Amino acid sequence: MGEEPSVARKVAIYTRISRDDEGDGLGVARQRQDCERLADLRGLSVAKIYEDNDVSAYKRNVRRPEFELMLSDLTSGLIDGVVSYDLDRLARQPKDLERLIEVFETRKRLTFVTVTNDIDLSSADGRTMARVMVAFANKSSHDTARRIKRKHLELALNGKSNGGPSPYGWKKDDPNKVDPEAARHIREAQKEILSGVRIGTIRKRWQEEGIGRPREGTKRMAHHHVELMVTSPRLCGYRTYHGEILLNDSGEPVIGEWDTINTPEEWEAVCAAVAERKQANPAAGRPVARKYLLSGIARCGLCHNKIRGQINRLWKPGSKASKYSYQCSVVNGGCGKVGRVGEPIENLIIDLVLEEQRRRAAEDGSPTSAEWPREAEFKAVSDDIKALTVAANNREITMSSLLQLLPDLERRRDELKLERGRFQREIKRAESVSEGIKSREELRELPIERQQEIILHSLSAVVIHPAGRGKRIFNPDLIEPVWRD
Repeated sequence: MGEEPSVARKVAIYTRISRDDEGDGLGVARQRQDCERLADLRGLSVAKIYEDNDVSAYKRNVRRPEFELMLSDLTSGLIDGVVSYDLDRLARQPKDLERLIEVFETRKRLTFVTVTNDIDLSSADGRTMARVMVAFANKSSHDTARRIKRKHLELALNGKSNGGPSPYGWKKDDPNKVDPEAARHIREAQKEILSGVRIGTIRKRWQEEGIGRPREGTKRMAHHHVELMVTSPRLCGYRTYHGEILLNDSGEPVIGEWDTINTPEEWEAVCAAVAERKQANPAAGRPVARKYLLSGIARCGLCHNKIRGQINRLWKPGSKASKYSYQCSVVNGGCGKVGRVGEPIENLIIDLVLEEQRRRAAEDGSPTSAEWPREAEFKAVSDDIKALTVAANNREITMSSLLQLLPDLERRRDELKLERGRFQREIKRAESVSEGIKSREELRELPIERQQEIILHSLSAVVIHPAGRGKRIFNPDLIEPVWRD
């Protein structure tokens, strides 16, 4: 009888490259070609190719999906070995190597070959050599990371960018030059935030209009991405490092070499508005109504409970019935005895508010930029911090003395900076609340949050009194606006 022909062992090819800036996959393609050539020379049958492109094997918090799948297939017996360009393509962390070795110890006669050199993971000597090689590869990656980190810190201290894609607001081909169109969108969004519009509303509109350079195929822009675009310290020229504003030896913010979109005061005002909304402090604001203009603003004339808008479920297009109404609800703690058709009340309040704001604008004349009354105090505290830092650098005082004096001053400076941001926010908010709004129709086209902000700029509440029995004809005398002082 003749000998049975030997069956080629089924192996997998694993390729990986840490960075693929161009996104064309040429690096892993070259590795795959060399591995295929080696498998052919060794008489191995390639059953599958696992590819982790643009994925680090050194960073501990990075998961390599194809590497994990390859280990699973090795363990289950779907493949009988691995071909890779080099051992460091598979593992740069000892823990990953140990997981691979465990599979080779559990399943005997597995194949492991590399283009650069062969290591027998089934033998004790081979495993020892592999551990040594991965340890050196790990150290090499650590040294590279340390040098890159130091380089990035040096670039940051000099006000330079680290490279990479230009942030939204700056030109794609020059991260130091402002993109006028993108900058306009950012400023408009900031103005809306100061006028009470939620970031979620802005995010939705940007998504629909393709603003903010959303990634191709993205179905939904992340809320925190939009928030960062309108609150990034880069907007006013501040250089950050690991998410914090970088300070120079004098304790002052490092200024970047790029063109700015905001002044520091404008940026602080926007950040203060966003921070205030996040705090969800009842003293700082009110719950935001998203559908009806006077929800949370209107109050019952009998029990004084807040009244919210309610849709009329029987309403149909073309019918004479009201689409929605304002009802005092027993469910929300009210008396349930007061209710009004929604649109006539809203139209009355809008007309009254716009008229009042036009009158006030005519009396006040052109607005003047107000100065924060505690600017001198803020400057004095900042100068003290700078003086202490310089003295410590010149060894005129000890580091121990500096660290005892600095925390209180820094805390005071941060409190004053937050107060200045709130002050600037109120100034900008007052300027932008009803800017350019001349008619009821123009106001209705705005986001509901900004409509409410315009109303609340003049009114603290709207009291709806009961109409009594009989035929209910809208009577404006029963709608009582409560004006702010």
